[in-house]
Amino acid sequence: MAAALCRGKHRLKPFCHFAFLLPRRHFTGSFDYDLVVIGGGSGGLACSKEAAQLGQNVAVLDYVEPSVRGTKWGIGGTCVNVGCIPKKLMHQAAQLGTALKNDSKKYGWRIAGPVSHDWATMAGSVQNYVKSLNWGHRVQLQDKKVKYLNMKGSLVDRHTIRGLNARGKEATVTARNIVIATGGRPKYPTHVPGAREYGITSDDLFWLKESPGKTLVVGASYVALECAGFLTGVGLDATVMVRSIALRGFDQQMARLVTDHMEAHGTRFSWSCVPKKVEKLPSGLLQVTWTDTQSQQEHQDTFSSVLWAVGRAPESGTLNLQHVGVELNTNTGKIIVADDERTSVPNVYAIGDIAQGRPELTPTAIKAGKLLAQRLAGHSNQLMNYDNVPTTVFTPLEYGCVGLSEEEAERRYGSDNIEVYHAFYKPLEFSVAERDASQCYIKVVCEREEPQRVLGLHFTGPNAGEVTQGFALGFQFGFTYSQLRDTVGIHPTCAEELTNLHITKRSGLDATVTGC
Repeated sequence: MAAALCRGKHRLKPFCHFAFLLPRRHFTGSFDYDLVVIGGGSGGLACSKEAAQLGQNVAVLDYVEPSVRGTKWGIGGTCVNVGCIPKKLMHQAAQLGTALKNDSKKYGWRIAGPVSHDWATMAGSVQNYVKSLNWGHRVQLQDKKVKYLNMKGSLVDRHTIRGLNARGKEATVTARNIVIATGGRPKYPTHVPGAREYGITSDDLFWLKESPGKTLVVGASYVALECAGFLTGVGLDATVMVRSIALRGFDQQMARLVTDHMEAHGTRFSWSCVPKKVEKLPSGLLQVTWTDTQSQQEHQDTFSSVLWAVGRAPESGTLNLQHVGVELNTNTGKIIVADDERTSVPNVYAIGDIAQGRPELTPTAIKAGKLLAQRLAGHSNQLMNYDNVPTTVFTPLEYGCVGLSEEEAERRYGSDNIEVYHAFYKPLEFSVAERDASQCYIKVVCEREEPQRVLGLHFTGPNAGEVTQGFALGFQFGFTYSQLRDTVGIHPTCAEELTNLHITKRSGLDATVTGC
């Protein structure tokens, strides 16, 4: 029989639990659950569902702390609610606009009147779809007999988790194993007056009911460029403020192609600039003051919105980890993990963005979560392989990559020991529309010595994610340049250009592809 609901002060009392949430606590050395996952994002959900399917008794604690602007959402984590899903859909909205305004007439379409975009319609459609995913995740947890607790979790000891709900009520559960999968949230710059008071982040942008209007995007990460790209694409005035370089950690030649394309198609860039302050004018507009770090000159302009995309901070501060003995990286606040995702506390694990040294990518969190669940259930010893993970930046000209950047390959192997095959190409769909293809480019970085193992693959162009995904398989088997060349391409596609690469950077020959 379940214990009665605690009443009175909102604090823990011995042997007191929420009857409608928790099973009876056993005090004979067993636990309420085999596994408790703190965090209902992609990694946490994948881990919990996999564990339940393998016969584990599982609970998930998930609670979304509203953003500084008060934005909140349902279960599913960053990717579902304020990341990959709404980002790709708004990117698609921008791509459709480009096709309508620039391409359609050349292909024979007759569109009466000017083409315009309505933010509220797009946002409503995207938000409704995201809500359907929230509901779907709840249903999946229920179907798989995973207990969902809409509570903010923290550790009491290595086997005990305290949950706090939105009404301030507390409860505890115990677990044989605990997985931390709380991810991260966007940062605000602490040195810029007015940044928190008047700015928004990607946590807010996708849930705006009305258009953000003329927008300053501060930062040059993939989040910054993707957001600026689709804002420009739906007809808004967007400026990107870059302190140093764009797409840090990515191949810099490819990064320059991405930003060159964005500049050529309407997105403004303020290079080598840092924000100084944000002030709200009586008109409601935001006046931003910034400094050009090269000339040291100060500039001002007004914007309807300021979007901060200056990095993400791990959601580790409220988990009480150090009290339990879970070691954190003091510089990043992320959890230090071993190859098997184990923390410094043997039965506590961490996956996804919260873990130090892991790619901040949804698919890696999902795969790592599933493999961890299998190991904890005794069904596998397989570890997650974090090498050669493919990814795509969904800027107006998409950029897909897998493996090493050219810079990283040179650092590891030496410039004399790598060979770079490359080509500029024109997508067939660009030809009739007379689109500029000067930034459509492919390069494959290989070992110079036979058999020329492929180290990195980079592609800018349409459907970059779809192209890159297929070639990523080859990296799992250590494929070579000759094997790539021996692969028969599908004609006419952009992807086939990868199978035709034959000009090296070292040769200095013109790498422009002509004809079929």
